Amino acid sequence: MAEAGPTGGTVLWLLRAILHTAFFALLGIGALQTATDGLAAPANRWAAVVGALVLAVVYASGPLMRHRAPARATALGWLASVTALWVVLLLTGPDFSWVAFPLFFLHLHLLRRRHAMVAVSVITAAVVAAQALHLGTLTVPVVLGPVIGALTSVVIALGYAALYNESEQRRRLIEDLTRTRGDLAASQHRAGVLAERERLAREIHDTLAQGLSSIVLLLRSAEGAAPGVTGPARERIAEARATAAENLEEARRFVRDLTPPSLEKGSLVEALRRVCERAGREGGLDCVLRVDGDPVPLPRDYEVALLRAAQASLANTVAHAGATRAVVTLGFLDEEVTLDVVDDGRGFAAAECSVPRPDGTGFGLAALRERMTALGGRLEVESAPGEGTAVAVRLPLARRPVPDGREDEGETQ
Repeated sequence: MAEAGPTGGTVLWLLRAILHTAFFALLGIGALQTATDGLAAPANRWAAVVGALVLAVVYASGPLMRHRAPARATALGWLASVTALWVVLLLTGPDFSWVAFPLFFLHLHLLRRRHAMVAVSVITAAVVAAQALHLGTLTVPVVLGPVIGALTSVVIALGYAALYNESEQRRRLIEDLTRTRGDLAASQHRAGVLAERERLAREIHDTLAQGLSSIVLLLRSAEGAAPGVTGPARERIAEARATAAENLEEARRFVRDLTPPSLEKGSLVEALRRVCERAGREGGLDCVLRVDGDPVPLPRDYEVALLRAAQASLANTVAHAGATRAVVTLGFLDEEVTLDVVDDGRGFAAAECSVPRPDGTGFGLAALRERMTALGGRLEVESAPGEGTAVAVRLPLARRPVPDGREDEGETQ
């Protein structure tokens, strides 16, 4: 039924206000003219005034009824009551014919298209009949006036419906953009926190932990190289070695505490599986994880780098590719570990991925490539418009020296 709030924007609210004002104005004019018509019967005059007051009250109750009982049946019952009261008033005097104009809009707004056209036709016929009955004859102007008014109302109502639909689409778009901006800000915040944790872990591991490990080895070597040193000097060397060892363990604990949460809950394979599940749940992507070869223990920085590569690639797929399917393949080869992320999206010119975009995006792949290069690996991107995208990461599995002089295939200090 009639709405009274600016739910569809300023223009739609103004149109509703004009419609309601026109209804009451035309109703008042009809009641005044009928009541002052010297040719009308006294009973008709009183019936016109009382009927107009009753119709005004029923019409004004429409917005209140809508907020308390918004069911469609209630709206249709209200519309039927308003129309029936108007027909009664039309019998008391033809001056109420003008009220048909706002009634056209009510029926066109509340009824389905086919039913609304029937209602408009019936109301038009009632106005023509009332005018002909009052004049005692049926003339062309008597017919054309109401018909032209009905056609005008239909055209205006269709324009109103188009404006209303456009306003609703714009409102939903703004809500989606606002929600997406909030989600993006939260995601960027989480990504920034995780990136800072990883940076601190790398810095502690590569500087403080390695330095303390070297100190422990040097003090151990000093103890062995100076067997003749005894007494307080030897005790001080032992205390220094013990203190350095304790601080080395603290540094390693910091590195473990700064490990990405996804890797704290299990292996790299399990973390990648959760990443795929999240991409499917939040991005509507059919994401599949495959593992080629026999998994071997990997250095923690390798696991973090591979996990971040998968997360960034799938995030790009969901946000930009328009893909329906993606395959993440983790491969363990003889001399390297590989990660491939392939999607069936719209693709892009491969040269675009090497240049940051003007909107501030496009740094993700460059940062990933730098990380892989720092680990002695490489990152490659293959794509073309309409042919999907493939991101390939390669990290070497060469033996790494550890501080105590041994070599280990997959563990670092």
